[in-house]
Order: sequence, then structure tokens, then C-alpha cells
Amino acid sequence: MGFHPLDLLIIMVIGLLIFGPKTMQSIARSAGKTMNRAREAKEKLLAELPMDELSEVRRSIPSIPLNKYQALQMLMEEETEAGETKPKSMEESSKQLEQDQQAPE
Repeated sequence: MGFHPLDLLIIMVIGLLIFGPKTMQSIARSAGKTMNRAREAKEKLLAELPMDELSEVRRSIPSIPLNKYQALQMLMEEETEAGETKPKSMEESSKQLEQDQQAPE
């Protein structure tokens, strides 16, 4: 859920009536300065992080498929590494998955 523009307008009018124009201006200025400091801190933190090392760690952690299509895609990638052919599209992959599920074992 989010705020609609009309909701925000009503909130701003109520705030203006309660606090007055000068106080609202100082609140907005303080909020802007705080947002600027937060953005600068985020950029500084990201600049200090060793991104190369983090990407290597991420590659070394095995990924877990979240749905059947991701699982099928991971299986197909393993098969192509073993020398088998890979389906051309996700539709073909899903059809193959359905056929495998329906086939008697």
C-alpha cells in the first residue's frame, strides 16, 4: 500500500495548519539534509567495500532455485556442461519439465 497524491496533499495541508509555514519549511530542510547525509554515507560505504571479493564469495555459494523453472534452468546448465544439448527457450524447458513429470518411472 502506498499513498496517493491526494492523501499526501491532505497530510501536507494538515501539517501546514498545525505547524505553520516557517516550521514546515525548516522540517523539509532538515529532512532534505538528513537524506543527503544518508546518501553520502551509503556512497562512502559502497566505495570502501571490496566488491571483487564479495562477487567471488557470491559465485562460490550455490544458488537455490525458487521455482520449477529456475530448477529446470539449473539442470539444463549442468547438462550442457556435461555435453548434452540445451533447449532453446523457457517454453521448451517447461514443456520438457511437464513431460518428465507425466512420464511413468
